[in-house]
Amino acid sequence: MVLLAHPTGNVFVREAACALEDAGVLAEFHTAIAPCGGNFFAKLAAWPGFGEIRRRELPGKLEKKLRLHPFRESGRLLAMRAGLGFATRHESGFFSVDAVYRAFDRSVARRVASGKFRSVYCYEDGAMETFRAAKSQGAFCIYDLPIAHWSAVRQLLSEEAERLPDWACTLDGLWDSEEKLRRKDRELELADVVVCPSQFVRDSLPAEVLERKRVEVVPFGSPPVLECARKVRREGPLKILFAGSMTQRKGLADVFAAMALVDSKKMELHVVGSPVAGRDFYRSRCADFIFHRTRSNAAVLELMRSCDVLVLPSIAEGRALVQQEAMACGLPVIATRNAGAEDLLEDGTAGFLVPIRSPEAIAQKLELLAGNRALLEQMGEAARRKARELSWADYRRRIVQVVSTTSRVLINGAERGTGVPPV
Repeated sequence: MVLLAHPTGNVFVREAACALEDAGVLAEFHTAIAPCGGNFFAKLAAWPGFGEIRRRELPGKLEKKLRLHPFRESGRLLAMRAGLGFATRHESGFFSVDAVYRAFDRSVARRVASGKFRSVYCYEDGAMETFRAAKSQGAFCIYDLPIAHWSAVRQLLSEEAERLPDWACTLDGLWDSEEKLRRKDRELELADVVVCPSQFVRDSLPAEVLERKRVEVVPFGSPPVLECARKVRREGPLKILFAGSMTQRKGLADVFAAMALVDSKKMELHVVGSPVAGRDFYRSRCADFIFHRTRSNAAVLELMRSCDVLVLPSIAEGRALVQQEAMACGLPVIATRNAGAEDLLEDGTAGFLVPIRSPEAIAQKLELLAGNRALLEQMGEAARRKARELSWADYRRRIVQVVSTTSRVLINGAERGTGVPPV
């Protein structure tokens, strides 16, 4: 039986939990806050103003397996709402994201030390103590790495800070302490299997990890695909969407630079995301973009359906879910391999794969689509087909396959006298 643990939860964690539950191998699912069934957070999420909690809702079938660790994450959400920046300061704040992950990891590790679990499935930054406890009990450690390895991310972002020093303030990946990086390395050392969402993440792993560890690439799924073909507007500006944190890790500076290279009368840039700098910072670099505050996933999908193309020239990513969300809505995508888009766009039918740090390439593709609405429509249809190929059902199947294969390996190992128990 498997213990699954992630402190904040998201769509791919929920899908993994459901996959393991449906397969009958989920022993417990540990997270911080989750409305589920009739629990306290389900009642709280029904009140206005609790959208952050509401978006973490879990299917009722997980209620009996759910184990919550709410204290530190609740404090983080309250501190953020109260504007207590010192309490959520990167790594050092008592209610920082890092503090949430460390406290959660310690709490789950105490549970794992009971020896009731044959496998544990954990995620980056929240696995070290849990894996140590698992190893002490002879349990197997499955490690999910949703973004490129820290060494590759740091190299790429350091280069960005030199290339675009005024955007360095948005590159939060440069601020991680050596202690935090050592924790990441230790997690990888303890892992028996590493799960990655894209080939880009796999390729970012150090050579010794690829040589010594079993590494599985399991791409994320897509939301339900828009069944009716989108009606592409034949006239008017090309409506371009950027969705994500407003940082240069996501390539926003290159999007702004590309907009300066195209005919502004033919283009309209919409940005939905979380600013990490002041309004003037962004307006001084691109005065005319239309800003949309962060919103529910349903509202983001509604905005997507009103746009024509998604642009995401990420510098360092894992597998940006927004790409497949856009494709499911019938939008072609302009993205980089570093966004985890290689298999989505490599054949050029559902969008364009562009190099990182190339506003010129982005501008060229935008001009092409703005001037050829028939091509835009064709690519939108191809995007829907590609999104349909990558379902969450397939993701769930692959996750169960990883766990099942692990079980067989362990059983065979025990039969050979290794003393390692099966899952």
